[in-house]
Amino acid sequence: MPFAEVWVAEVDKAVSGVLVLNGNWIEQLYVDPDWTNQGLGTALIERAKVEYPEALDLWTFESNRGAQRFYERHGFRAVGGTNGDNEEGEPDIHYRWAK
Repeated sequence: MPFAEVWVAEVDKAVSGVLVLNGNWIEQLYVDPDWTNQGLGTALIERAKVEYPEALDLWTFESNRGAQRFYERHGFRAVGGTNGDNEEGEPDIHYRWAK
């Protein structure tokens, strides 16, 4: 990845969430399990939408139902997928958010 933007959410001066953007692709979204369901993931996704207001793309594993529900709640829709054409060899879903 030659260039990426990294956004960090902090709680009490500790990193509690990370968003990595490579252009309009969300390469990584992580929230510390102690801070899930506290709005940090939503805040990071909303930041990404400000940075790339036309569209955002990401991949998530088909087995990660929690991530699918999260992204769908935030307006992302499945637009494709693979049967495991990735480093882990696991089926995945391509999600896109667009205005």
